[in-house]
Amino acid sequence: MSQNKYSINLKVNGDHIDALDHVNNVQYLHWVQDIAEMHWAVLSTSDINSKYVWVVLRHEIDYLQAAVLSDSIEIITWIGNTYGVKSERFVEIKKDSKLLARAKTIWCLLDRVTMKPSKIPLEIIHLLEINKG
Repeated sequence: MSQNKYSINLKVNGDHIDALDHVNNVQYLHWVQDIAEMHWAVLSTSDINSKYVWVVLRHEIDYLQAAVLSDSIEIITWIGNTYGVKSERFVEIKKDSKLLARAKTIWCLLDRVTMKPSKIPLEIIHLLEINKG
């Protein structure tokens, strides 16, 4: 795995399961958002976080295969292109080597005080570019 990718491992539990006895589609979306936030927490600084916040503009997710109770899965994320007020992030959810779901999310940077979109400053662009997947 690329050093610019961030991953976590987890075990599917009963809270993740829906009436069809597999992981609920909304749970995948939670994982997509959760890992993005975890990765950003590793990359960012308290100074940046005091000035800015990210919000989701768009999620695209492909569900390819179901995960079920007690499956051990890996969730992997990496940064894509950054432009204007937006940054792309990609996520893959895998069981063993099988791809279960993949997602692309467009995040928008907001000024923490005004809560208005903010052109991504050079310090964040640099941070994202050196950690690009």
